[in-house]
Amino acid sequence: MDFDPSLEWLETNGIGGFASGTVAGCNTRRYHALLCAAVAPPRGRMVLVNKVDEMLQIGDKKIPLSCNYFPGVISPEGYRHLRKFSVTPLPHWVYETENCVLEKTLWMPNGQNRTILRYHLREGSKLQLRIRPFVTGRFYHSLLRKNDAYDTAIHAGKKHEITLKPNADCPPVTFDFDGQFEESANWYFNFEYPLEKERGLDYQEDAFSPGEFVWELKSGQSALLVLSAEPLQLSKTETKSSRTLWRDNEIKRRNLLESTFEDPQLKRLARAADQFLVRREDDRRHTLIAGYPWFTDWGRDTMISLPGICLCTKRYYQAAAILLHFAEFVSGGMIPNRFPDASELPEYNTVDATLWFFHATAEYLKSSGDHKTVFQKLYPALLECAKCHIDGTRYGIKVDEEDGLLRCGESNTQLTWMDARVNGIPVTPRSGKPVEIQALWHNALQILSDLAHINEDPETVKLCAPWIEKMQQNFQTKFWNPEKECLYDVIDIVDTDHQKDDSVRPNQIFALSLPHDLLDEETAQKVLLTVRRQLLTPFGLRSLSPEDCKYQGVYRGDSAQRDGAYHQGTVWPWLLGPFLSAYLKTHNHSLEAKAQAKEWMRPLLEHLDNACNGTISEIFDGNAPHTPRGCPAQAWSVAEILRVMGAMSAEG
Repeated sequence: MDFDPSLEWLETNGIGGFASGTVAGCNTRRYHALLCAAVAPPRGRMVLVNKVDEMLQIGDKKIPLSCNYFPGVISPEGYRHLRKFSVTPLPHWVYETENCVLEKTLWMPNGQNRTILRYHLREGSKLQLRIRPFVTGRFYHSLLRKNDAYDTAIHAGKKHEITLKPNADCPPVTFDFDGQFEESANWYFNFEYPLEKERGLDYQEDAFSPGEFVWELKSGQSALLVLSAEPLQLSKTETKSSRTLWRDNEIKRRNLLESTFEDPQLKRLARAADQFLVRREDDRRHTLIAGYPWFTDWGRDTMISLPGICLCTKRYYQAAAILLHFAEFVSGGMIPNRFPDASELPEYNTVDATLWFFHATAEYLKSSGDHKTVFQKLYPALLECAKCHIDGTRYGIKVDEEDGLLRCGESNTQLTWMDARVNGIPVTPRSGKPVEIQALWHNALQILSDLAHINEDPETVKLCAPWIEKMQQNFQTKFWNPEKECLYDVIDIVDTDHQKDDSVRPNQIFALSLPHDLLDEETAQKVLLTVRRQLLTPFGLRSLSPEDCKYQGVYRGDSAQRDGAYHQGTVWPWLLGPFLSAYLKTHNHSLEAKAQAKEWMRPLLEHLDNACNGTISEIFDGNAPHTPRGCPAQAWSVAEILRVMGAMSAEG
């Protein structure tokens, strides 16, 4: 295979931890690690083992299989021996050299902060395999430099087991192996991470290595190395060699998940979706990671992603657990926007997360038929949320009594999904009445009214009815922009004299895509056509029309440059989901419309394969060739394509 450091892989453990890297073997991000453990699942992530360097010794010849970025050089160049890589069912490398074929497989057992590496000599004469691990034991957003506080002590445990504990905050890092260990402790300096350099961040790191693990292998023999952040807890009857059962069990678990679908593309999407579903520390609650490697669980992303990731795959228990968990944290009629990595209180700085909570609940009831959970436990939370939005809650979120529209935001607040800031100043200020918030609020009221009818709650029906009527009377009249034949992005902007923002943005698509319509058929068709002409790309919708003077077609540079482009033209794959829903709805779900929708999804499905990690990126450049950017694995990117494809498959 050619050297391509942009090809990445990802393996997750179902509790927020992960392993990731490049196919070539060189780490290009600070987040690349063989063992990034979630110390307080799904939070508290720590990079414990950055990577390992592998080397074969055949006679007198030493052949490296790994590679690293150092200042001005890539060393060694082990990627030259890589012949094949795949991620199905587990990350798998095949190396060929000196008439030898060595296979490497990596997996993380579900629910465990543990990474297992298995090397199998498929063909060849006797050789020696030497593996050197690099340990940092740091918080995953930071980097390590050699320092006196780092504890380099190597603790021998049971036979074939050593442990390191670099610092007080780091859990013990255990290496379990079925070969030999040769201690040769040393620091290695100035590993470079080019993607961090490109992002304008610190990009050099030192790492400690305790020594090398060594195996003598003959053809047909294997070597096993287990990296663990927790006691191994082997049963009395379990042997080291039987740990490959963990691999077999993990493959069975993934195959069972895929069995929900017959379509190979849906199977791949279901496998990608599984990476984001995680259990919390008490093992009973679930949540969704917004993206790997640096996002945690966000309320907005979770509620948008839940229908695709949980409901399409019939994981109703997990869906209910997620909804109930967020319902427990309702405050002032709002669900949290984010649970931070540290142990701080949840953040409630969003207007749309709660409105998506209504939508996710309705979709859950529709898919599962679970009336008990919805009406006994979720309905009271929804009612509280609606009342608080009507009466007023944080950040100026309150219904305008005149037109029924939902006002939100104060000066310099960013409450919608377009929340980027540069030097504390919003890049896309949207305080006032954003278009998608009205669509979501109308949808929420309709959902609550429908639930109230089922629940025989006439008071709540009466509460919702006048606001629904006002919205239906005023929305189209106030938001229609006849000059551009689309909807205004924001009206009644805060701190202005009823100014309207006529930027052509994708937020208007939700007025068409959500179940409860706010536009007449003719207007909906015009909006869809404008969005299609100006915003649609092969990988999703642009966040701003290229015809706008504020458009930025490339997402790169330092933090300020990237944040400045984040919602100013960057393509978002997740938005293809609502666009396709709107397109199918306005075309009556005809066979021709479904064929067109499948064609529009094809580039993202190809990206699913070409990215090598079997998932979908967070964003792409607005300009061709639409280079993938941001998080290499994003929950709502996968979820929305899975949702639309799953719905079309169910329709036949």
